Amino acid sequence: MKKYIAEFIGTLTLVTLGCGTAMLVGCKADHGSGYLLTALAFGLVIVGMAYCVGNISGCHINPAVSLGVLMNKGMSVKDFIGYVISQCLGALAGAGLLAAIFGLGKVTDMTGAFGSNALTGVGGSVFAGLLVEIVLTFIFVLVILGVTSKNAGHGSFGGLVIGFTLVLVHILGIGLTGTSVNPARSFGPAVVAAISGNTAALSCLWVFIVGPLVGAALAALVHKFLESSKA
Repeated sequence: MKKYIAEFIGTLTLVTLGCGTAMLVGCKADHGSGYLLTALAFGLVIVGMAYCVGNISGCHINPAVSLGVLMNKGMSVKDFIGYVISQCLGALAGAGLLAAIFGLGKVTDMTGAFGSNALTGVGGSVFAGLLVEIVLTFIFVLVILGVTSKNAGHGSFGGLVIGFTLVLVHILGIGLTGTSVNPARSFGPAVVAAISGNTAALSCLWVFIVGPLVGAALAALVHKFLESSKA
């Protein structure tokens, strides 16, 4: 149960600080400072949580990461289900905190909708949105699997590598889809935005669930192949 609580807390923190920063400073591509601050917020949360709950749950705080770990036989199906439920509940709680902090009326755009993801940066193209999320999640999860591999030898620097990789994928992805690479992170804000009256985020939510999961699955397969191909 402690690892599920750790995943709940970690995902709550990610949504509260990451999406909250996006709401506060704006994350449109033409607002450079806000764009970078949002990317840093998401990445730095991962760094902090990695050293806070990493020794308890592994600090997945992301169903896509949990899927990659599951496919690499790093966790049981029972734990996978428990992790995903905890992550989604944590994301809902985090978005709920943002609703309390910012007020339910602030739902006018992507960042105002509690950090919900959208396809506005790719012209509404579902294909482009899926491609962006698959590619970015593939990179992110492949790095995680490599850093946490028994053969990695990164010691205590793993959390930094993972966190700054998340910053990197956000720098590209924010202007395109808002960067999900995390189904729970997209689920919580979209649901709370819908409750507040903005249902637009729900219309494309499936893209930010399917895309990251496909990217994670591909990363797990590639990592397995690379590990098995070592001389």
